[in-house]
Amino acid sequence: MKNKLINPTRSQFNILQQVCKLIPGQLVPKLARECKVDSRGFSPWSHVVALMHAQLSHSIGLNDVCDSLQLHAPGLASIRGATPPSRNGLSNANRERPCELAEKLFWSVRASLGQRSPGFIKGKSRGPAFRFKAPISIMDSSVIELVANALDWAKHRRRKAAAKTHMRLSLQSLLPQCVIIDTAREHDNKRARELCAGLSEGEIIIFDKAYIDYSHLKDMGERGVSWVTRAKENMACDVYEAFPVAKGSRIISDEVIQLKDDQKDAPEFMRRVVALVEVDGKEREMTFLTNNLDWSAQSVVDLYRCRWEIEVFFKQLKQTLQVADFLGNNANAVRWQIWIALLVYVLLRYLSYLSKWSHSFTRLFTVLRAALWQKFDLMDLFKCYGTAGGSFRNLALPGQAYFAGF
Repeated sequence: MKNKLINPTRSQFNILQQVCKLIPGQLVPKLARECKVDSRGFSPWSHVVALMHAQLSHSIGLNDVCDSLQLHAPGLASIRGATPPSRNGLSNANRERPCELAEKLFWSVRASLGQRSPGFIKGKSRGPAFRFKAPISIMDSSVIELVANALDWAKHRRRKAAAKTHMRLSLQSLLPQCVIIDTAREHDNKRARELCAGLSEGEIIIFDKAYIDYSHLKDMGERGVSWVTRAKENMACDVYEAFPVAKGSRIISDEVIQLKDDQKDAPEFMRRVVALVEVDGKEREMTFLTNNLDWSAQSVVDLYRCRWEIEVFFKQLKQTLQVADFLGNNANAVRWQIWIALLVYVLLRYLSYLSKWSHSFTRLFTVLRAALWQKFDLMDLFKCYGTAGGSFRNLALPGQAYFAGF
């Protein structure tokens, strides 16, 4: 039997144009004026479109971006009059134009999509945290390796350079809530306060032990924010109270602890739960901390299990979008590229939400990349792959990334 031909409905707009139309019309010029960007010659809108094209086409260098856009100049002009850049023009824009424009653009577009589709931003309960009604956030960082001899600003070891993206992600929507792009020199806990500043009373935050700052943990508790993390190995403490543990369960101990006197800025009491976790087919003992004394020990373990969602997020970002080959060497150019990568990610997630896409995020990306300059109706293109009309779910398979048998 012959394979069914994929023949989506034709459109007067190419795929790239339909993606770019999700960005409000006068938003980029408005933000350019706010950031005092020189709009002469290569316009800020053309700059944004060029970098979005670089992400969607997985371009590996300035010549790659510029040559491709020159070849598709008529199609590019249909995207609100965007023009192809010269190599020097794109390089100079990445180097000189403040990356605050890309940052503001990302948050403005995210807010705009939320106004169009509140359910996209709200998300839904997922994973083992389905029974928690409070907003849940996950916090982590990801290191992006750079070339040490070309990027001195990012050196953090003798022969290594790297940028680090700190992020707070909503567990319900799997969308960024706070992003900080910096070098990899600083320890994660230096950014913990900034990342958690937007949390309010009743919310839950989950993070790895690298973000532990005892005075910050105390501050969050006083604000009414519940947190869950892993305990440090060298934590000196006294057991204040021990709760009974069911025989045969994976929970080894459940205790209320107090840190030693040298940690005066720490919370007065913390909950310590020790549980057996199966990792790579072997059981390991893990110790979890929280400031919530009312949850069951299993709830604490289940909440930390959800932290793996942000690892899946970073994996999707790195495996699909272009955050490996950079179009510039200075800090501003790297930040431009990372912010536009995050912008494209959110736009693609929005398209998957609208179309109820049920395949992997990677496949959605490759379908768009293959048809980038074709004049197909975007939603109909997804239907041709038999994905629209089903229930929306991310098949990056975060469930398989959890600790097996947890």
